[in-house]
Amino acid sequence: MSNFKPAPWPRRLRSQEWFAGNSKDAIYHRSWMKNQGLPADLFDGRPVIGILNTFSEANPCNAHLNDLAERVKHGVYEAGGFPIIVPVFSVSESAFRPTAMMFRNLAAMAVEETIRGQMMDGVVCLVGCDKTTPSLLMGAASVDLPTIMVSGGPMLNGYYRGERVGSGTHLWKFSEAVKAGEMTAEEFVEAEASMSRSPGSCNTMGTASTMASMAEALGMTLSGNAAIPAVDSRRRVMAHLTGRRIVQMVKDDLRPSHILTRAAFQNAIRTNAAIGGSTNAVIHLLAIAGRCGIDLTLNDWDDWGRNVPTIVNLMPSGKYLMEEFFYAGGLPAVIRRLGEAGLLNRDALTVSGGPIWDEVKDARIHNDDVILPADRALTQSGGIVVLRGNLAPDGAVLKPSAASPHLMKHRGRAVVFEDIDDYKAKIEDEALDIDETCVMVLKNCGPRGYPGMAEVGNMGLPPKVLRKGITDMVRISDARMSGTAYGTVVLHTSPEAARGGPLAVVRNGDMIELDVENRRLHLDIPDEELKARLAAWKPAVEPPASGYAKLYHDHVEGADKGADMDFLVGCRGNAVARESH
Repeated sequence: MSNFKPAPWPRRLRSQEWFAGNSKDAIYHRSWMKNQGLPADLFDGRPVIGILNTFSEANPCNAHLNDLAERVKHGVYEAGGFPIIVPVFSVSESAFRPTAMMFRNLAAMAVEETIRGQMMDGVVCLVGCDKTTPSLLMGAASVDLPTIMVSGGPMLNGYYRGERVGSGTHLWKFSEAVKAGEMTAEEFVEAEASMSRSPGSCNTMGTASTMASMAEALGMTLSGNAAIPAVDSRRRVMAHLTGRRIVQMVKDDLRPSHILTRAAFQNAIRTNAAIGGSTNAVIHLLAIAGRCGIDLTLNDWDDWGRNVPTIVNLMPSGKYLMEEFFYAGGLPAVIRRLGEAGLLNRDALTVSGGPIWDEVKDARIHNDDVILPADRALTQSGGIVVLRGNLAPDGAVLKPSAASPHLMKHRGRAVVFEDIDDYKAKIEDEALDIDETCVMVLKNCGPRGYPGMAEVGNMGLPPKVLRKGITDMVRISDARMSGTAYGTVVLHTSPEAARGGPLAVVRNGDMIELDVENRRLHLDIPDEELKARLAAWKPAVEPPASGYAKLYHDHVEGADKGADMDFLVGCRGNAVARESH
């Protein structure tokens, strides 16, 4: 049971370091703020709430957040707070190059300094696209002011010729169909209009929906936040209620350090298994835990998720989409199922001020084909599998619910691509020596290698294999893959190739063994041969010469540690005011 006790109220808040009294500095701060038409009594010691807004028209998932920011503002005013909307770095998975993941840490640093350097007593994080949820949570956890999150919500279902279209998932499916000759280019373009037909993030259980679910399972959002569609009026209500709640959190001094405990991370990992969540959640939760000083490891992911059935029947693992998940009961119903199965730390504290079980114990399931009973689970052993062996000494991950059962134990000949450009140059060549029994290996796409660890791990199959009707092969890389993707794909292989990990020295024709049940990933060459190859290895990636890219390259940790910067891990500290102007 949490030992959190609300702080006494009233008391002097952090914002009064800026606004209290009649000194030159206080008048300086207040007078400039008043140019917005703010009345004097807003500076009287009431909680100042920073609404961190990741709105950006270059980030399609978050392009509707200005409306939600205003709704949060209404709630803050109602509860007696002083809201200020503050734009923060918005990273778009669909539009940022070379990859959004490279800038997650930069966004987290910017958020941390935005909070620490300004007059906030509490924080509302407005998030949506894949990296905005973890980056804001990482930055806020580092400062440790009272914080609550609200997501922008998923877009509505897509439909094409009567078929549900899942964002991302059907992009990969249709693209492969074109290469296989099963769909024309004109039909592919026609289908494009059905993929994203409303504001919001991915309508599949991709990374955005997964991370919204992780925030809720961690206790950092109001219950029910994750699944409400972006255009549903209840999304606005959620934002409004969040604005009300943060004011009381400030009065109580309820901070992330009270909520983000090891028990909360266990709840999140088990929830990820139940929903068939994205492999990207592994990296993000490891990074968030690192900011909190919590020793979370890949082994915890495997141990805690191993016996949790995947009961949410959503693409890419199942057949439905986020809209139906919300109507079926959403995440509270799933968390209740976990609690009833003895797989939930019921006393874990949430932003509500009470235990998570109190938030979900009365949740109902309205469609048991969307939220399945355990005996009809998509897979009885869900979660994220952590593989180890001489090819991945520090671990690699695989998502069983999105993989092909017949490939879970496989031995095949390696077909090697040195980097993503090499893959693109070769994959459609009819002369490529490859068939469905081979293992596709992609190097130099990890945190340092790409740089930034792009979502290229779910390599498309060669056309000559697709034309046989084959839709899956074993694929191994140090890259990530979109949460919307599917297949028997081994990801995050660590150490990565760009650091001289064993992946770097795999050669065409080497035999590779994958044994998911025994958590094994093995390069079938003699130990002495592997040592000799590694001793002769030389980096193939030139380090950046300057700028953030150099900072990232020099300090980013491996995927097995969350790919955060090494100097930011365990950095949670007091939210002290900067020196007066």
